[in-house]
Amino acid sequence: MTDERFPEGTEVQEDEILRQRTEKLLRLRDDEGYDPFAHEKWIKKHTLDFVRENFNHLTEDEKDDTEIVTAGRLMIIRRHGKATFADLADETSSMQLYFQVDAMGEEEYAFFKKWVDTGDMLGVVGYPFRTKRGELSILVTRCVLLAKALRPLPEKWHGLKETEIRYRQRYVDLIANPEVRETFRKRARIVSTFRRVLEDHGTLEVETPILATLAGGANARPFQTFHNALGINMYLRIATELYLKRLIVGMLGRVYEIGKNFRNEGIDTMHNPEFTSMEVYWAYADYQDIMDLTEELIVASADAVGSRDVVYQGTPISFHPPFRRATMAELVREATGFDIGGFGPGDDEKARGFARAKGVDVEGGESRFVILTKLFEEFVEGNLIQPTFVLGLPTEVSPLAKKNPENPDFTNRFELFINGSEVANAFSELNDPLDQRERFQDQLKKKEAGDDEAHVFDEDYINALEYGLPPTGGLGIGIDRLTMFLTDSRSIRDVILFPTMRPKA
Repeated sequence: MTDERFPEGTEVQEDEILRQRTEKLLRLRDDEGYDPFAHEKWIKKHTLDFVRENFNHLTEDEKDDTEIVTAGRLMIIRRHGKATFADLADETSSMQLYFQVDAMGEEEYAFFKKWVDTGDMLGVVGYPFRTKRGELSILVTRCVLLAKALRPLPEKWHGLKETEIRYRQRYVDLIANPEVRETFRKRARIVSTFRRVLEDHGTLEVETPILATLAGGANARPFQTFHNALGINMYLRIATELYLKRLIVGMLGRVYEIGKNFRNEGIDTMHNPEFTSMEVYWAYADYQDIMDLTEELIVASADAVGSRDVVYQGTPISFHPPFRRATMAELVREATGFDIGGFGPGDDEKARGFARAKGVDVEGGESRFVILTKLFEEFVEGNLIQPTFVLGLPTEVSPLAKKNPENPDFTNRFELFINGSEVANAFSELNDPLDQRERFQDQLKKKEAGDDEAHVFDEDYINALEYGLPPTGGLGIGIDRLTMFLTDSRSIRDVILFPTMRPKA
């Protein structure tokens, strides 16, 4: 009974193939004394890309005498009596193999024909040649079964498309879809580009705690756990900001960290509870310096993965500098006619009335500055397709940013939006410990009033500021979202190797 007799894509098929192949493995061990899992290693001298790059000049029916030693996964087998064609895939490429009795010998070919299946890991020795049909191939003289695949490849080796299975079984997704492997290679290039640019600027990579007694640095709901030995509640970090700024107080000068943050929030195409960000802090810099750095990082990342001109889900996006720069107040005024400059301290209800008239959900009690942010989120944010720096966020919603000295109601802060989503957040850091204490106290009042995402009161951070934080510019960039836009990935789950999933029932 062969694999092909079962209906494609059914659990019955997979279970039956698993049973058959397990039996075959046991027979291989008992009858042949051959254990495919016993190999310590295989010296892979050549990649398939090497073969393609060095022997693409071969003409039809021409063979080269260079012995190729390679390895990979057998993806397709097409048997024709005393000859077999197969497709071998390695990490970055694929190539046709040609198995023939005359080249391998009766015994070697019989072993291959009887015991090797699609999905198996194979060591291959042979010679490059081009078939009469013009396909560059490897004429196999010897093959070694390195690992037996007991489960079949998905959908009879034509690719895995069901997203639920792709995310749960990423290892199968990576086997079946070479473009997924390329997405994660591009992600790695983005991260390495960040490191190169930052280190060229004399920035030190550091590591800060993931588990802490306070979850600060952002307005978000944390994950909570319990430390048995200390007998205290602890939290997974929601941001690296406050620890990194402590290091600036400690005179490390310029520091950055690339790592995981955790927020106990919803899951959608732009949000995953576990995500990767890069945060950087430069002593003696301001938000304008950081804006230039942000642009440099993103342009360099676009160059690293292919082009500054990308198409994201059908929408062209240009990463050619300079990116547009505009204040939140300007953008809201353009989109809605709401002019924050025309609303004074006693006009909060008037501002709420404006928002209600525009159909914005207003709870009551919001200040005119919170109304500004609500109008921005409703009418502006989703329309910022090209990279846009949004400057001048209100002080009320920026508890860690320095106030603009010319207009203290706003901060020297920006957010970068791409395709309607926030990708970066940065500001001139608040370094006045008295001001910081007042803002923490304001956040504490909001938390006590029921705002679960209000910032915590971090006494030790204020203590650090009291030792003196120099003028500092700071930045946080979401690695996952940036990778989405530079790889044309529809969901954040497509750029996280193992996204958060609800357990199967």
